[in-house]
Amino acid sequence: MVTQGSRGFAAAWNNLGTTLRDLKRPEEAERTYRTALTDMPNDPETLDNLALAVKDLDRLDEAAELLRRALAIESRSDKIHVHYASVLIDQKKVDEAAVAAERALALNPDSHDALNLMGRVAFERGALGAALAHYRRALTLKPDLADACNNMGNALKELGHLADARAAFLKAIELDPTLTGVYVNLADSMTFIAEDPHLAAMQTLAARPDGLSATDRVHLDFALAKAFADIKDHGRSFEHLLRGNAGKRATIEYDEAAAMALFDRIESAFTAELIDAKSGLGDPSGVPIFVLGMPRSGTTLVEQILASHPRVHGAGELKTLNEVVDTVRGFDGTVVPFPEFVPELEAAPIRAIGARYLAQIRELAPEAFHITDKMPSNYYFAGLIHLALPNARIIHTMRDPVDTCISCFSKLFTAEQHHTYDLGELGRYYARYERLMAHWRRVLPQGRMLDVRYEDVVEDVEGQARRIIAHCGLDWDAGCLEFHRTQRPVRTASATQVRLPIYRGAVGRARAYEPLLAPLLGALRSQDASTCSSR
Repeated sequence: MVTQGSRGFAAAWNNLGTTLRDLKRPEEAERTYRTALTDMPNDPETLDNLALAVKDLDRLDEAAELLRRALAIESRSDKIHVHYASVLIDQKKVDEAAVAAERALALNPDSHDALNLMGRVAFERGALGAALAHYRRALTLKPDLADACNNMGNALKELGHLADARAAFLKAIELDPTLTGVYVNLADSMTFIAEDPHLAAMQTLAARPDGLSATDRVHLDFALAKAFADIKDHGRSFEHLLRGNAGKRATIEYDEAAAMALFDRIESAFTAELIDAKSGLGDPSGVPIFVLGMPRSGTTLVEQILASHPRVHGAGELKTLNEVVDTVRGFDGTVVPFPEFVPELEAAPIRAIGARYLAQIRELAPEAFHITDKMPSNYYFAGLIHLALPNARIIHTMRDPVDTCISCFSKLFTAEQHHTYDLGELGRYYARYERLMAHWRRVLPQGRMLDVRYEDVVEDVEGQARRIIAHCGLDWDAGCLEFHRTQRPVRTASATQVRLPIYRGAVGRARAYEPLLAPLLGALRSQDASTCSSR
């Protein structure tokens, strides 16, 4: 039985929890909210607040469950629906997030937070114009909504409006100088100088003994690493890279053994004999062009060159092939994992995989002669692409291994790249990926996959662009050399760089850090040695 005294006691604990959360002390806030719930276990406001504290600690599944409990008790709270939508979109459950945000708007049409979230939903769906409209409407209702300014900057950056994007990030910082995620975006959109006031502001913020969550510190470390790299203070840059990556690594689960085993399973399944026996059975369309390779190896640049051709639609990083692979079922209707289903595939299901993929990407550009898919990790599927879409083009981008790894290590990825936050893990992963690509070269028909080196593109952009265009069976178009002027959304970590003409600054990037890279270099060398001994 809840008495008036216990209700007041619970309210006091709830208020204390909120104060602690405002002070960026989510662990203490969580304990305090749980104390409040001992007397009022079904109080929707406390459940909501506890969910926010748990979300601050990156426990999204738990936060979502707490919010569902709160909504089961109080379904007419637009605030709780907004918080639920926010968690769902962080979980990449975009359609469910849209339902929750729409429900919040139905309850409160002037909810600026709900409109901001509808912008994020549109952004995730690639509807950048609609996203901007939602953000602007939210800012009309609440002009000091810093998060909407930050989100607007991300949409403008993808559209190639870089000056406007930077202005939006600066406005967000002006409105809330403690919004650490904005500094990551700002750092990506500019080159710092030593006297830059935003560098000083980040240093001051990072020096605070408290008031910053673990996520805040990760954001600041990645942003400061970029800023110190810009001013050539590579020692301090690397210190922040190490701290930021360690902080991020502590929040994720990465099963390295399982990752390595997947490479082994793929090579075991896709033998030269299997490729020979099953070639030519897939969908005959030549529409898809796959651009694959490690992140930060030049995939965005190569796709931008292709997308500058009038007969090519650049679709960006698509999850389509992975989603199609997940639909494959065995004879009894049960799920069979990739690559174990491949040896059992007969002509009809091989063709069906290609046809399903083609139908989905065709919706993006029904009239395009070619459509690019530059999901880097499609290197897992190169053999399946050859079987299911025998006339699709495959382009593999390559870059100096250490430069590639350091470029990955310097990025706080929005998508899952769990192997990039520890130098040893990153080196071992890269070496194993290289072995897989060597396997594809051995078992696929000669010339089936075009290797393109980033350094060669930088040195001879026209020669390499002509080579890429010819591989795709297209006539040359001079517009491919003006790739930085091509107006299209670009959603990758290279969205800013690809808007610039070719520059040489990224070649040899790792040299400045070489004395500090022992774990990475050791992992690469040990894997090279084990590869040689197994040949």
